[in-house]
Amino acid sequence: MKCASCKEKIETTFLEKIIGTYIKDAEGKKHAICFECQRALTKPQLLERI
Repeated sequence: MKCASCKEKIETTFLEKIIGTYIKDAEGKKHAICFECQRALTKPQLLERI
């Protein structure tokens, strides 16, 4: 799975859960975000990049 913001591969745990989060856009569509982008950017900044 790739990050919607930086297009890098998102790392997973041994249970295949992503190390990051999902955010919803205005239409309700979910996008995966990596931990580095989540830490560096705010939610409005992330939604602009998608």
